[in-house]
Amino acid sequence: MVDTDRITGAAREIGGKVQGAVGDLTGRHSDSVEGRLRETGGAAENLYGQAKDAVRHAADEAYDYAEDAYERGRRTVREGHERSAEWPHVSLVVAGLVGFGLGLLVNARRD
Repeated sequence: MVDTDRITGAAREIGGKVQGAVGDLTGRHSDSVEGRLRETGGAAENLYGQAKDAVRHAADEAYDYAEDAYERGRRTVREGHERSAEWPHVSLVVAGLVGFGLGLLVNARRD
């Protein structure tokens, strides 16, 4: 989706170029200067619109990346749960080892 600042900026830039060229051809310095100012303003507005488009695109990509990471994590947790249900004795052994290790850390005597 193109930002409206890009469209209006490009239109003003073209209008400014035309006005500046007409001012140069007719010898009217004020039209030439006003055209150049309009052209510069249009170019700035166009760049602003491009920057907004770039930020919007980056935000969309970041959202998509976060959504994919969330789905991968959810799938991994679900698979881990299914495997622990298939082998409950392994889960009990791991929980026992973790508990034993924590007990050693808590009750360790320092010399």
